[in-house]
Amino acid sequence: MSKYGEILAEWEQRLANGLVRPGQKLPSVRSAAEQHECSISTVLRAYSELEKRHLIYSIPQSGYYAVGRTSDGSHESSTAGGTIDFASVLPDSELFPYRDFQHCLNKAIDTYRHGLFQYGSTKGLDTLRRTLASHLASDQVYVGPDQIFVTAGVQPTLDLLARMPFPNGKSTVLVEQPSFDIYLRYLEAEGIPVVGVRRDGAGLDMEELERQFKEGDIKLFYTMSRYHNPLGTSLSGGQKRAVAKLAAKHDVYVVEDDYMADLGEERSFKPIHACDRSRVIYLKSFSKAIFPGLRLGLAAFPEHLVDWFEERQRYSVTSLLSQAALDIFFRSGMYDRHKLRIGSRYAARMKEMNEAVLEHHASGVLQHSSSGSGIYIALGLPQTVNLERLTARLEASGIEARSGKDFYLRSWLERDKFLRLSISRANSSQIQNGVRAIVEAAVKANHL
Repeated sequence: MSKYGEILAEWEQRLANGLVRPGQKLPSVRSAAEQHECSISTVLRAYSELEKRHLIYSIPQSGYYAVGRTSDGSHESSTAGGTIDFASVLPDSELFPYRDFQHCLNKAIDTYRHGLFQYGSTKGLDTLRRTLASHLASDQVYVGPDQIFVTAGVQPTLDLLARMPFPNGKSTVLVEQPSFDIYLRYLEAEGIPVVGVRRDGAGLDMEELERQFKEGDIKLFYTMSRYHNPLGTSLSGGQKRAVAKLAAKHDVYVVEDDYMADLGEERSFKPIHACDRSRVIYLKSFSKAIFPGLRLGLAAFPEHLVDWFEERQRYSVTSLLSQAALDIFFRSGMYDRHKLRIGSRYAARMKEMNEAVLEHHASGVLQHSSSGSGIYIALGLPQTVNLERLTARLEASGIEARSGKDFYLRSWLERDKFLRLSISRANSSQIQNGVRAIVEAAVKANHL
């Protein structure tokens, strides 16, 4: 066996047998070369191959560390009691990078030490904001570190933006219909002026959007340009450019919620922010891609709004330890590898979901919208179907799904009837069996 093969086999066996703890540092390249009596380049080639196999990872200027063997995804998600869960938005726990992130937490404590016990700046950890600026550029969001605020996810930022006065002096929030249900309930509960604009599988009602921008005293327009919740669709390039153009023309700010940016295989998506950096506030969360308890996200502001927002935020809202660990998670390359893994897994499930809907489709009863990635589809139903009865019947048979009614303002009357289905907690057999059962129940309900 060659020296290269010898090193590869040795470490594969040690990792597989648990002889090396996750996060444990491997011998340096020089030490390994001396131990195996080979060249440094041979060790580098072996370590590189182990890294490609996701068995170890590197941290610049630190060395190589063991990932350990986690689930390869062959264990599909399961739910208690045989329930098929199409309602949950929680990520698949089998895909959480527990061991990788645990190492990053330990490394953050060693690296930052006493700095982690301070309150931190309003914007967040400097090194993380520089890392995030580079990360965002790969998604065509071009901002400097000083324009980025590290946040406790998307929701708190949305709440703050809704309450705050805007430089345009306007007062009304415009939301898509349907849209993110928790945000809609918040706006209604707080008595914040809010109006809607229709969005369906084809996109936004652009004529109505222009009318609202022109006549509606709109301070901000909240939109999910990619992998919309609950529709699952993404806006076309033409509509994104049109939104940016209309916002500039009528002095409206756009709040672009790209919270699912990393949960798909699409790599050429151009956000609205890329069309106008002076009008778009870009939001992103890492909770769905890593794990919910992390509660970290970012908000990227146009330069002229940075001081305006900082004055109102006033204090750091996230753990410095979590921020430091996330920074290491990014810089080590672990996040990119994890993103590819979770994105491909969800894309495969979404493909199965779309195929299942088409296979079990009943003519005249079901339609569906999906971008082919993300985690949601909207399963359209005839207006004659009683959604409450249907969801109750499905729940009684062990299938959980969300009624589309939940995703509209209470004052919005022109509601489409649909079920929002999520693939994040459903495996292949559950997708097939669940869709079949939903179709059968919908056909039956339509004939009652």
